[in-house]
Amino acid sequence: MTEMKEATNSVTDTECVLGNGETSPGEETSGKRKLRSWLNRFLRIKMTDGRVLTGAFLCTDRDANVILGSCEEFLSEDHTEARALGLVMVPGRHIVSIHLDAWCNENEKAA
Repeated sequence: MTEMKEATNSVTDTECVLGNGETSPGEETSGKRKLRSWLNRFLRIKMTDGRVLTGAFLCTDRDANVILGSCEEFLSEDHTEARALGLVMVPGRHIVSIHLDAWCNENEKAA
């Protein structure tokens, strides 16, 4: 407990202490702002094996793994038949590209 008190005493006004004792800058980077703007929006992720996943962006981590909710899988970009997967963790090493899925996001706004 004394270690935590010592850690908080050395923190400046522009930093905050996280639960694990690490500090983070008070200002968000542009990358963090972009990721935050994508929360709950539908993404289209192309994977190394050719599959395409669409789903709501829920979170990511330092290894670029992505969690998608309400996810559907397409065997390729040409396939129109989707397989419902639900909640999915996509390993970052298998991601080729990520795009906002404009079609899903437009339909969500219209509803």
